[in-house]
Amino acid sequence: MNTLIFLIAHAPLAHALRECALHVFSDCADDVRALDVHADAAPEQTLERARTLLEDCAERPVLVLTDLFGATPCNMAQRLVEGRAATRLVTGVNLPMLLRAVSYRTESLDLLVQRAVVGGTQGVMQVAVRAPQNQVRPIHDQDPQDHQQ
Repeated sequence: MNTLIFLIAHAPLAHALRECALHVFSDCADDVRALDVHADAAPEQTLERARTLLEDCAERPVLVLTDLFGATPCNMAQRLVEGRAATRLVTGVNLPMLLRAVSYRTESLDLLVQRAVVGGTQGVMQVAVRAPQNQVRPIHDQDPQDHQQ
């Protein structure tokens, strides 16, 4: 069973990230859900909307990705995952993290969390404009087969 990836982020980031994932992985529509949190939304309303989006996933593993630790989307996500079996929360979502998570959504939830975090961190780098062949690529991944050059 594929892990459901649930994006909760400041509007319009969650849906924009989902659209990017669908652009790359057209088969992931059933495995990626998004909830945009609007500035004027009450936190309790956001939490209720999130619960509604996960109503049919009681037996399914869920990876919740949110944008900013300490902000309303993350705070509501923390409340959402409390007491839910087979649910994990990662904050600091970016597109490389999401694409990595979608790529490995068939793996165990704990391994998926590790891969998503590594994908997110490896996706952040300074790009040398004049000499791209001289860029140093740090090795963060626990599995050297993940990103062969």
